[in-house]
Amino acid sequence: MIIVYWTIPRTMDDALQNYLVEWFKFVSLTFFAGIPLRDSWSKVPSSAKQWLFVLILVLFTVMGVLYILSPPVQLCNNYLLVEQVTLGWGFITMGICIMIYLIQKWFINPGDYE
Repeated sequence: MIIVYWTIPRTMDDALQNYLVEWFKFVSLTFFAGIPLRDSWSKVPSSAKQWLFVLILVLFTVMGVLYILSPPVQLCNNYLLVEQVTLGWGFITMGICIMIYLIQKWFINPGDYE
């Protein structure tokens, strides 16, 4: 939920305009998303990990398409339209990388390489 919250354009604008919101962004991503994920990642079943990657893939793809196709509408007030499109392509690129990882995970047996 924290990661989804910080992908909303309005919250990104708030983080640039108010230093307390920016501080909260770094604290929340670290302590509410990063540390709990690191501590619980080894306990999560493999299928749940793959579903989490699929959800992140969908989120990044939707946000990337939104940022790329939205001009001339400026979603973030503090970013130029060029930066907005660049962010969209960055989301799409990360989505492609996650998709490559998932394909590799589904079709390659790591036991064959031990």
